[in-house]
Amino acid sequence: MQLGILKEIDSEKRVAFLPEHINNLTQLGFDKISIESGAGSGVNVSDQQYQEAGATISDRSSILTGSDLVVGIHLPELASLGQDIVLVTQMNPLSNIETIKELKSKGSTVFSMDMVPRTTKAQAMDVLSSMATSAGYKAILSAAMQLPKFFPMFMTAAGTIAPAKVLILGAGVAGLQAISTARRLGAVVEAFDVRAAAKEEVMSLGAKFVEVEGAKDDTSAGGYAVEQTEAYKAKQAALIQEHAKKSDVIICTAQIPGRRAPLLVTEDTVKNMKPGAVVVDLAASTGGNCAFTEDDKTIVVHGVTIIGDSNLASTIPFDSSKMYGKNLINFFKELVNEEGVNFDFENEIIEHTCITYKGEIKSPRIKNIINQ
Repeated sequence: MQLGILKEIDSEKRVAFLPEHINNLTQLGFDKISIESGAGSGVNVSDQQYQEAGATISDRSSILTGSDLVVGIHLPELASLGQDIVLVTQMNPLSNIETIKELKSKGSTVFSMDMVPRTTKAQAMDVLSSMATSAGYKAILSAAMQLPKFFPMFMTAAGTIAPAKVLILGAGVAGLQAISTARRLGAVVEAFDVRAAAKEEVMSLGAKFVEVEGAKDDTSAGGYAVEQTEAYKAKQAALIQEHAKKSDVIICTAQIPGRRAPLLVTEDTVKNMKPGAVVVDLAASTGGNCAFTEDDKTIVVHGVTIIGDSNLASTIPFDSSKMYGKNLINFFKELVNEEGVNFDFENEIIEHTCITYKGEIKSPRIKNIINQ
Protein backbone atom coordinates (compact mmCIF):
# COMPACT_ATOMS: atom_id res chain seq x y z
CA MET A 1 0.00 0.00 0.00
CA GLN A 2 1.44 3.38 -1.05
CA LEU A 3 0.98 6.63 0.88
CA GLY A 4 1.57 10.00 -0.77
CA ILE A 5 2.34 13.21 1.14
CA LEU A 6 1.70 16.51 -0.65
CA LYS A 7 3.62 19.78 -0.45
CA GLU A 8 1.41 22.71 0.56
CA ILE A 9 1.25 26.15 -1.08
CA ASP A 10 4.12 28.49 -0.17
CA SER A 11 2.10 30.45 2.40
CA GLU A 12 1.47 27.25 4.37
CA LYS A 13 4.55 26.18 6.32
CA ARG A 14 3.17 22.96 7.81
CA VAL A 15 3.49 19.48 6.34
CA ALA A 16 1.25 16.48 7.03
CA PHE A 17 4.06 14.25 8.32
CA LEU A 18 7.58 14.76 9.68
CA PRO A 19 10.42 12.24 9.23
CA GLU A 20 9.82 11.03 12.79
CA HIS A 21 6.36 9.80 11.70
CA ILE A 22 7.61 7.59 8.85
CA ASN A 23 8.37 4.56 11.02
CA ASN A 24 4.88 4.70 12.56
CA LEU A 25 3.37 4.76 9.08
CA THR A 26 5.43 1.76 8.01
CA GLN A 27 4.17 -0.15 11.05
CA LEU A 28 0.60 0.62 9.98
CA GLY A 29 1.18 -1.27 6.72
CA PHE A 30 2.40 1.32 4.22
CA ASP A 31 5.17 -0.42 2.27
CA LYS A 32 5.96 2.71 0.24
CA ILE A 33 5.75 6.30 1.44
CA SER A 34 6.28 9.02 -1.16
CA ILE A 35 6.61 12.68 -0.31
CA GLU A 36 6.57 15.58 -2.73
CA SER A 37 9.97 17.22 -3.10
CA GLY A 38 10.32 20.27 -0.85
CA ALA A 39 7.29 19.41 1.29
CA GLY A 40 9.29 19.85 4.50
CA SER A 41 10.94 23.15 3.59
CA GLY A 42 8.55 25.18 5.77
CA VAL A 43 9.60 23.19 8.85
CA ASN A 44 13.29 23.20 7.88
CA VAL A 45 13.28 19.50 7.03
CA SER A 46 15.15 18.44 3.88
CA ASP A 47 14.26 15.79 1.32
CA GLN A 48 17.35 13.90 2.50
CA GLN A 49 15.99 13.67 6.05
CA TYR A 50 12.80 12.08 4.73
CA GLN A 51 14.85 9.64 2.65
CA GLU A 52 16.95 8.70 5.66
CA ALA A 53 13.72 8.00 7.54
CA GLY A 54 12.61 5.62 4.79
CA ALA A 55 10.46 7.76 2.48
CA THR A 56 10.83 8.23 -1.28
CA ILE A 57 10.98 11.70 -2.85
CA SER A 58 8.57 12.11 -5.76
CA ASP A 59 6.74 14.71 -7.85
CA ARG A 60 3.16 15.89 -7.34
CA SER A 61 1.68 14.21 -10.40
CA SER A 62 3.13 10.80 -9.51
CA ILE A 63 1.85 11.07 -5.95
CA LEU A 64 -1.67 12.01 -7.01
CA THR A 65 -1.94 9.25 -9.59
CA GLY A 66 0.09 6.45 -8.03
CA SER A 67 -0.81 6.47 -4.33
CA ASP A 68 -3.46 4.38 -2.61
CA LEU A 69 -3.91 7.15 -0.08
CA VAL A 70 -2.89 10.83 -0.32
CA VAL A 71 -2.59 13.25 2.62
CA GLY A 72 -2.27 17.01 2.95
CA ILE A 73 -3.09 19.97 5.16
CA HIS A 74 -5.40 21.75 2.71
CA LEU A 75 -7.52 20.54 -0.19
CA PRO A 76 -5.35 20.57 -3.35
CA GLU A 77 -6.51 21.94 -6.68
CA LEU A 78 -9.72 20.18 -7.72
CA ALA A 79 -8.51 19.62 -11.28
CA SER A 80 -5.87 17.24 -9.91
CA LEU A 81 -8.38 15.00 -8.12
CA GLY A 82 -9.53 12.07 -10.18
CA GLN A 83 -12.13 9.37 -9.61
CA ASP A 84 -9.65 6.91 -8.12
CA ILE A 85 -8.07 9.19 -5.55
CA VAL A 86 -8.51 8.69 -1.79
CA LEU A 87 -7.53 11.92 -0.06
CA VAL A 88 -7.25 12.78 3.66
CA THR A 89 -7.02 16.52 4.29
CA GLN A 90 -8.92 19.47 5.84
CA MET A 91 -11.45 21.31 3.70
CA ASN A 92 -13.85 23.08 6.11
CA PRO A 93 -16.75 21.29 4.38
CA LEU A 94 -19.55 22.98 6.30
CA SER A 95 -18.62 26.24 4.58
CA ASN A 96 -17.71 24.76 1.19
CA ILE A 97 -20.86 23.03 -0.05
CA GLU A 98 -20.24 23.88 -3.72
CA THR A 99 -16.79 22.28 -3.52
CA ILE A 100 -18.37 19.16 -2.05
CA LYS A 101 -20.83 18.98 -4.93
CA GLU A 102 -17.94 19.18 -7.38
CA LEU A 103 -16.02 16.42 -5.58
CA LYS A 104 -19.17 14.30 -5.66
CA SER A 105 -19.56 14.80 -9.41
CA LYS A 106 -15.90 13.86 -9.95
CA GLY A 107 -16.32 10.65 -7.96
CA SER A 108 -13.41 11.51 -5.66
CA THR A 109 -13.14 10.02 -2.17
CA VAL A 110 -12.21 12.68 0.37
CA PHE A 111 -11.89 12.53 4.15
CA SER A 112 -11.81 15.84 6.04
CA MET A 113 -10.03 15.73 9.40
CA ASP A 114 -11.91 18.78 10.66
CA MET A 115 -15.06 16.62 10.72
CA VAL A 116 -13.76 14.03 13.20
CA PRO A 117 -16.62 13.57 15.71
CA ARG A 118 -16.08 14.91 19.21
CA THR A 119 -16.13 11.59 21.03
CA THR A 120 -13.77 10.18 23.62
CA LYS A 121 -12.37 7.64 21.15
CA ALA A 122 -11.73 10.32 18.52
CA GLN A 123 -9.91 12.80 20.79
CA ALA A 124 -6.51 11.55 19.66
CA MET A 125 -7.46 12.38 16.04
CA ASP A 126 -8.88 15.86 16.69
CA VAL A 127 -6.81 18.14 14.46
CA LEU A 128 -9.03 21.12 15.26
CA SER A 129 -8.03 20.92 18.91
CA SER A 130 -4.37 20.40 18.05
CA MET A 131 -4.24 23.39 15.71
CA ALA A 132 -6.29 25.50 18.13
CA THR A 133 -3.62 24.84 20.76
CA SER A 134 -1.02 26.38 18.45
CA ALA A 135 -3.30 29.26 17.47
CA GLY A 136 -4.23 30.20 21.04
CA TYR A 137 -0.61 30.20 22.14
CA LYS A 138 0.58 32.25 19.17
CA ALA A 139 -2.31 34.72 19.45
CA ILE A 140 -1.02 35.89 22.82
CA LEU A 141 2.56 36.17 21.55
CA SER A 142 1.35 38.16 18.53
CA ALA A 143 -0.56 40.51 20.81
CA ALA A 144 2.43 40.92 23.12
CA MET A 145 4.60 41.90 20.15
CA GLN A 146 2.15 44.65 19.14
CA LEU A 147 1.12 45.92 22.57
CA PRO A 148 3.09 49.03 23.67
CA LYS A 149 3.07 47.75 27.26
CA PHE A 150 4.46 44.91 29.37
CA PHE A 151 2.26 41.90 30.07
CA PRO A 152 3.45 41.26 33.67
CA MET A 153 3.50 43.65 36.59
CA PHE A 154 6.94 45.09 37.34
CA MET A 155 8.15 46.77 40.52
CA THR A 156 10.99 49.01 39.44
CA ALA A 157 13.02 51.92 40.80
CA ALA A 158 11.02 54.08 38.40
CA GLY A 159 7.74 52.91 39.92
CA THR A 160 5.24 50.10 39.52
CA ILE A 161 4.19 48.93 36.05
CA ALA A 162 0.62 47.60 36.09
CA PRO A 163 -0.02 44.25 34.35
CA ALA A 164 -1.81 44.11 31.01
CA LYS A 165 -5.51 43.26 31.02
CA VAL A 166 -6.48 40.53 28.54
CA LEU A 167 -10.02 39.57 27.51
CA ILE A 168 -10.53 36.20 25.81
CA LEU A 169 -13.74 35.80 23.76
CA GLY A 170 -14.49 32.11 23.37
CA ALA A 171 -13.06 29.56 25.81
CA GLY A 172 -12.64 26.56 23.57
CA VAL A 173 -9.23 24.96 23.06
CA ALA A 174 -7.72 28.10 21.49
CA GLY A 175 -9.20 30.35 24.16
CA LEU A 176 -8.02 28.15 27.01
CA GLN A 177 -4.52 28.00 25.57
CA ALA A 178 -4.59 31.80 25.21
CA ILE A 179 -5.62 32.10 28.86
CA SER A 180 -2.79 29.82 29.98
CA THR A 181 -0.19 31.67 27.90
CA ALA A 182 -1.37 35.14 28.99
CA ARG A 183 -1.32 34.04 32.61
CA ARG A 184 2.22 32.68 32.22
CA LEU A 185 3.25 36.08 30.89
CA GLY A 186 1.75 37.74 33.97
CA ALA A 187 -1.38 39.36 32.54
CA VAL A 188 -4.70 39.77 34.33
CA VAL A 189 -7.12 37.63 32.30
CA GLU A 190 -10.88 37.57 31.84
CA ALA A 191 -12.77 35.20 29.53
CA PHE A 192 -16.24 34.99 28.04
CA ASP A 193 -18.06 32.02 26.50
CA VAL A 194 -21.71 31.21 25.86
CA ARG A 195 -21.16 27.56 26.81
CA ALA A 196 -21.97 26.90 30.44
CA ALA A 197 -19.33 24.17 30.68
CA ALA A 198 -16.56 26.70 29.96
CA LYS A 199 -16.86 28.54 33.29
CA GLU A 200 -15.17 25.88 35.40
CA GLU A 201 -12.33 25.44 32.89
CA VAL A 202 -11.68 29.20 32.72
CA MET A 203 -11.59 29.59 36.49
CA SER A 204 -9.32 26.55 36.88
CA LEU A 205 -6.70 28.41 34.83
CA GLY A 206 -6.82 31.43 37.11
CA ALA A 207 -8.91 33.70 34.89
CA LYS A 208 -12.16 35.48 35.73
CA PHE A 209 -15.26 34.25 33.86
CA VAL A 210 -17.46 36.97 32.35
CA GLU A 211 -20.96 35.51 32.58
CA VAL A 212 -24.03 36.60 30.64
CA GLU A 213 -27.25 35.15 31.96
CA GLY A 214 -29.86 33.58 29.68
CA ALA A 215 -27.72 31.57 27.25
CA LYS A 216 -29.50 28.91 25.17
CA ASP A 217 -28.92 25.32 26.31
CA ASP A 218 -25.95 23.79 24.45
CA THR A 219 -25.78 20.30 25.96
CA SER A 220 -26.66 18.62 22.64
CA ALA A 221 -24.20 20.64 20.53
CA GLY A 222 -21.24 18.30 20.95
CA GLY A 223 -19.03 20.90 22.61
CA TYR A 224 -19.68 23.61 20.01
CA ALA A 225 -21.31 26.99 20.50
CA VAL A 226 -24.93 27.41 19.36
CA GLU A 227 -26.80 30.36 17.89
CA GLN A 228 -28.25 32.58 20.66
CA THR A 229 -31.42 34.68 20.89
CA GLU A 230 -31.42 38.37 20.00
CA ALA A 231 -32.15 39.31 23.62
CA TYR A 232 -29.12 37.35 24.78
CA LYS A 233 -26.95 38.91 22.07
CA ALA A 234 -27.93 42.40 23.23
CA LYS A 235 -26.96 41.64 26.86
CA GLN A 236 -23.79 39.96 25.63
CA ALA A 237 -22.77 43.00 23.52
CA ALA A 238 -23.28 45.41 26.42
CA LEU A 239 -21.25 43.33 28.86
CA ILE A 240 -18.43 42.66 26.39
CA GLN A 241 -18.15 46.37 25.60
CA GLU A 242 -17.97 47.18 29.29
CA HIS A 243 -15.02 44.79 29.74
CA ALA A 244 -13.40 45.60 26.38
CA LYS A 245 -13.04 49.28 27.27
CA LYS A 246 -10.78 48.29 30.17
CA SER A 247 -8.75 45.71 28.21
CA ASP A 248 -5.35 46.10 26.63
CA VAL A 249 -5.73 42.92 24.56
CA ILE A 250 -8.74 41.04 23.18
CA ILE A 251 -8.32 37.55 21.72
CA CYS A 252 -11.30 36.50 19.56
CA THR A 253 -11.82 32.77 19.05
CA ALA A 254 -15.62 32.33 18.84
CA GLN A 255 -16.87 30.35 15.84
CA ILE A 256 -20.01 28.37 14.96
CA PRO A 257 -19.40 25.54 12.44
CA GLY A 258 -20.90 26.30 9.04
CA ARG A 259 -21.98 29.85 9.96
CA ARG A 260 -20.56 33.35 10.06
CA ALA A 261 -18.54 33.99 13.19
CA PRO A 262 -20.60 35.90 15.80
CA LEU A 263 -19.93 39.63 15.93
CA LEU A 264 -18.71 40.32 19.47
CA VAL A 265 -16.49 43.40 19.15
CA THR A 266 -18.59 46.08 17.45
CA GLU A 267 -17.47 49.32 15.82
CA ASP A 268 -18.63 51.20 18.91
CA THR A 269 -16.61 48.86 21.14
CA VAL A 270 -13.42 49.48 19.14
CA LYS A 271 -13.98 53.24 19.30
CA ASN A 272 -14.16 53.01 23.08
CA MET A 273 -11.07 50.83 23.55
CA LYS A 274 -7.75 52.18 24.82
CA PRO A 275 -5.44 53.68 22.18
CA GLY A 276 -2.67 51.13 21.60
CA ALA A 277 -4.90 48.18 22.48
CA VAL A 278 -4.65 45.01 20.36
CA VAL A 279 -7.32 42.67 18.98
CA VAL A 280 -6.26 39.26 17.60
CA ASP A 281 -9.12 37.66 15.66
CA LEU A 282 -8.75 33.91 15.05
CA ALA A 283 -12.21 33.80 13.45
CA ALA A 284 -11.11 36.04 10.56
CA SER A 285 -11.76 33.51 7.79
CA THR A 286 -15.45 33.22 8.74
CA GLY A 287 -16.11 36.95 9.02
CA GLY A 288 -14.37 37.65 12.31
CA ASN A 289 -15.64 38.43 15.81
CA CYS A 290 -14.51 42.05 15.39
CA ALA A 291 -16.36 44.45 13.07
CA PHE A 292 -13.14 45.71 11.47
CA THR A 293 -11.31 42.40 11.01
CA GLU A 294 -9.77 41.70 7.60
CA ASP A 295 -8.50 38.17 7.08
CA ASP A 296 -4.73 37.84 6.69
CA LYS A 297 -4.23 41.54 7.46
CA THR A 298 -3.09 43.68 10.38
CA ILE A 299 -4.78 47.08 10.44
CA VAL A 300 -5.08 50.01 12.87
CA VAL A 301 -8.54 51.48 13.49
CA HIS A 302 -9.23 54.23 16.06
CA GLY A 303 -5.77 53.58 17.48
CA VAL A 304 -6.48 49.87 17.99
CA THR A 305 -4.33 47.26 16.20
CA ILE A 306 -6.52 44.48 14.76
CA ILE A 307 -4.80 41.28 13.61
CA GLY A 308 -6.93 39.02 11.42
CA ASP A 309 -5.33 35.58 11.21
CA SER A 310 -7.17 32.25 10.99
CA ASN A 311 -4.03 30.24 10.32
CA LEU A 312 -1.74 31.03 13.24
CA ALA A 313 -0.97 27.32 13.56
CA SER A 314 1.12 27.67 10.41
CA THR A 315 3.38 30.19 12.20
CA ILE A 316 4.48 27.40 14.56
CA PRO A 317 4.96 24.92 11.72
CA PHE A 318 7.18 22.28 13.29
CA ASP A 319 5.16 21.48 16.40
CA SER A 320 1.87 22.03 14.56
CA SER A 321 3.01 19.48 11.95
CA LYS A 322 4.10 17.12 14.71
CA MET A 323 0.64 17.18 16.28
CA TYR A 324 -1.16 16.99 12.92
CA GLY A 325 0.88 13.97 11.90
CA LYS A 326 0.15 12.19 15.17
CA ASN A 327 -3.57 12.92 14.73
CA LEU A 328 -3.40 11.37 11.25
CA ILE A 329 -1.56 8.28 12.50
CA ASN A 330 -4.30 7.72 15.09
CA PHE A 331 -6.94 8.19 12.39
CA PHE A 332 -5.18 5.72 10.11
CA LYS A 333 -5.48 3.09 12.84
CA GLU A 334 -9.22 3.24 12.09
CA LEU A 335 -8.97 3.78 8.32
CA VAL A 336 -6.38 1.27 7.12
CA ASN A 337 -5.65 -2.40 7.70
CA GLU A 338 -3.41 -5.05 6.13
CA GLU A 339 -5.67 -5.14 3.06
CA GLY A 340 -5.60 -1.40 2.39
CA VAL A 341 -8.07 1.43 3.01
CA ASN A 342 -10.97 0.11 5.04
CA PHE A 343 -14.19 1.92 4.09
CA ASP A 344 -16.10 0.76 7.16
CA PHE A 345 -19.00 3.19 7.30
CA GLU A 346 -20.39 1.40 10.35
CA ASN A 347 -17.47 3.05 12.15
CA GLU A 348 -18.74 6.45 13.36
CA ILE A 349 -15.33 8.07 12.92
CA ILE A 350 -15.01 6.93 9.29
CA GLU A 351 -18.62 7.80 8.45
CA HIS A 352 -18.52 11.33 9.86
CA THR A 353 -15.09 12.14 8.43
CA CYS A 354 -15.78 10.86 4.90
CA ILE A 355 -17.19 13.75 2.88
CA THR A 356 -17.49 12.04 -0.52
CA TYR A 357 -17.05 8.42 -1.55
CA LYS A 358 -17.26 7.39 -5.21
CA GLY A 359 -19.99 9.86 -6.08
CA GLU A 360 -21.82 9.69 -2.73
CA ILE A 361 -21.88 12.06 0.22
CA LYS A 362 -21.28 10.06 3.41
CA SER A 363 -20.98 12.53 6.30
CA PRO A 364 -24.38 12.78 8.05
CA ARG A 365 -23.87 16.48 8.85
CA ILE A 366 -23.12 17.31 5.22
CA LYS A 367 -26.06 15.21 4.00
CA ASN A 368 -28.40 17.16 6.29
CA ILE A 369 -27.20 20.50 4.97
CA ILE A 370 -27.44 19.53 1.29
CA ASN A 371 -30.88 17.94 1.74
CA GLN A 372 -32.35 21.00 3.48
